[in-house]
Amino acid sequence: MEKREEEMILSLVDQVPELGGLYAEHQDLKKQLDTLNHKHHLTPDEELEKKRIQKLKLAGKDRIMAILAAHRGDTAKPVQQAATR
Repeated sequence: MEKREEEMILSLVDQVPELGGLYAEHQDLKKQLDTLNHKHHLTPDEELEKKRIQKLKLAGKDRIMAILAAHRGDTAKPVQQAATR
């Protein structure tokens, strides 16, 4: 997450309580991933746990970004594909 996004999250925590929980969870999941990433070898169970944590972290970040976008007044715009020749 970029510094400006983190600053915006911290400024909105009082207005959007869900944001504080999501941000705390995101930081916790990041620490768990860092721990797993520093291991030289992961067991199959650790690999599964790593994938589970990555998915949770991504889902949480998506929710955080949606909240930030709503507070910035952004709307989701569909991605236009370039025409193939």
